[in-house]
Amino acid sequence: MKIITVCNWDDKLWQEVSALYLDAFGKKGAKPTKIIKNMFAQGIAELHVGYNETAAVVMALTGKLVADGVMIIDYLAVSEKECGHGLGNQFVDYLRQKAVAEGYQKLLIEAESTETPDNRRRIHFWQSCGFLLTEYVHHYIWVPETYHAMYLPLISDSRKITGEELFVYINTFHRLSFRGGGKEKR
Repeated sequence: MKIITVCNWDDKLWQEVSALYLDAFGKKGAKPTKIIKNMFAQGIAELHVGYNETAAVVMALTGKLVADGVMIIDYLAVSEKECGHGLGNQFVDYLRQKAVAEGYQKLLIEAESTETPDNRRRIHFWQSCGFLLTEYVHHYIWVPETYHAMYLPLISDSRKITGEELFVYINTFHRLSFRGGGKEKR
């Protein structure tokens, strides 16, 4: 699989992956494009795209909190026809290696905590990639879903990290993402 990572907004690349992104998150939790552009304008996001031959089959949007040593996997989507072939695990491994090479101390994700078969499947996927599930359940004021934080330590640290601690990073990232309301800069 060929993987491309960009840290600047790229309309052409976004057009290649937007269907994949919207298929996975369009009905639930997708950030509007103007907010994603805002994240790139602030230098806190990267887009990663994996290709099987010429088609984009996996994508991730990551957030960077460089000063905190944290990379957040904000979104990860695998093409429905490619699910079950190990591309997600391979892609997460790529993100882990990239994060280590760039000096990050941990990778974070947030997973819906409501007990459903789909949510259990997602949590199991992240656990199969080495992520640790925290017990804390976070309630946002602007969405009805509740979330767990999951993390993958990238350095040896014997201290257990709580979900409350991880949501400080996640909330900081969300605040930065929406700062300015995603308004186009003139």
